[in-house]
Amino acid sequence: MKGSFILRMEDNDTQRSKQEYADQIMRDMDWLGLHWDEGPFYQSQRTELYESALQKLESAGLTYPCFCSRKDLQALASAPHGISSEGPDYPGFCRDLSPEEQEANRYEKDPSIRFRLPHKSYSYNDLILGEQLFPPAFGGDFVVKRADGMWAYQLACTVDDIEMGITHVLRGADLVDSTPRQLALMDVLGHTPPKYAHSPLWMGEDGHRLSKRNGAKSINQLRMEGRSKEEILGAIAYKSGLTKSKKSISLRDLLEQFTLEKISMRQV
Repeated sequence: MKGSFILRMEDNDTQRSKQEYADQIMRDMDWLGLHWDEGPFYQSQRTELYESALQKLESAGLTYPCFCSRKDLQALASAPHGISSEGPDYPGFCRDLSPEEQEANRYEKDPSIRFRLPHKSYSYNDLILGEQLFPPAFGGDFVVKRADGMWAYQLACTVDDIEMGITHVLRGADLVDSTPRQLALMDVLGHTPPKYAHSPLWMGEDGHRLSKRNGAKSINQLRMEGRSKEEILGAIAYKSGLTKSKKSISLRDLLEQFTLEKISMRQV
């Protein structure tokens, strides 16, 4: 599409994010030939942008403090309905607390900040999955800043997409349910959302998505075992429906025949 490939490190989770992990990602991408045009940008260094966006939301009355504990929210997971890949729907326990109730609760614990999801439906045309429609209040009000001060994925990524002028977002199908939340934030912040394309997940033999937890190997491990980048690209291209055989392929040859329409919508 003759666009710019921006590399963004989503490292807001300070307990799980380490520079060595980011460095390995960049080494793997560079070896595969996935060279970025801009970045890397680290979300941990962009907190002023997120704070500014949060202040806009607060000024518009679109946020409120939430004092629900992790235990309270985990109990919702046992409910028979209202659960998406984003977790159980938040029922709005703290949505209408009075200022006095909020102040009293602050003596007990620091609150997270939730976004008041407008009661409207959201839809978009996924470039892989097709038309997607989400009913009003899908998933309930969601956290934009955690009680420990950490910025939530939804707000940080939305603000970055706006600030970086992102036009196309390609990501895994496990994030489909997060899209209406980002559409809502884009809407109230006054910006046109990018186009989204959600690709199917590569599943392990245990039926769960491929990860180190079920024995999947990293790109670096495959490289150390002598696998060529063409072999790895060929396997991924075949699994995703871009090619008709598992044979090795160069990135240049793959780019020449790449279209989103070829990507299979089935999990692989």
